[in-house]
Amino acid sequence: MSFPSRAAARRTLLAALGAGVLSAGWPSADPADPSGLDAPAKKDLAMRLVSSAENSSLDWQAQYAYIEDIGDGRGYTAGIIGFCSGTSDMLALVELYTNRVPRNPLAPYLPALRAVDGTGSHEGLDPGFPAAWRTAARTSAFRRAQRDERDRGYFDPAVARAKKDGLGTLGQFIYYDAMVMHGPGSDARSFGGIRDRARARADTPADGGDQTAYLHAFLDARVRAMRQEAAHRDVSRVETAQRLFLTAGNLDLDTPLKWRVYGDSYEID
Repeated sequence: MSFPSRAAARRTLLAALGAGVLSAGWPSADPADPSGLDAPAKKDLAMRLVSSAENSSLDWQAQYAYIEDIGDGRGYTAGIIGFCSGTSDMLALVELYTNRVPRNPLAPYLPALRAVDGTGSHEGLDPGFPAAWRTAARTSAFRRAQRDERDRGYFDPAVARAKKDGLGTLGQFIYYDAMVMHGPGSDARSFGGIRDRARARADTPADGGDQTAYLHAFLDARVRAMRQEAAHRDVSRVETAQRLFLTAGNLDLDTPLKWRVYGDSYEID
């Protein structure tokens, strides 16, 4: 069964806590490490893998201008990882961009973004916000802001946590993809809760456990969390992609890779 682009890939953030929830309580990334998922080629591979699920495309760099309401109750979804007007990360992004470029097409919408945060409302955003987003996406400054906010809120804390848990490149990607979909909260359906459930079943390598056994436990916990939300019940993002790589013993996430997500097949040589 083919699912609409992004419809099965929305994270649950604790929006009521504000934008600070995106980084609070998670380890800061160490300075850029040329190994693991931080290596430029591996990071690009990670973005392509996530984009296959988030955008039904391997071309993640074509998504800066993307914006639509996919009807999941999180308002507008936009950009390279699906920043949402209802889940604090879009607000954090536009604030970052405006701090760097005060006069920009999105700055006038900041009061409305603050007002709708935590809701699916478009009040104060329609009709001009999507066009303003696409205009901003033509600029290198806004594209850079998207990458930086992706790294601050999702990539860097996920990879840092994975390294502290003793995980290799595949494990770092598994953490990152879970962070993108579920958000970095501590409840049962967020990244922190998923990790806690996995650790109750298997030790991380840092605690003396086997990496493959722990990652299977983490994916099991993630599948359990996904099936608690209608939008996430297709678990092919895990079972015919990440689980496939893990079962093959590809802990370094080496190419070539073949996988399926939401009925679509992908391949990277």
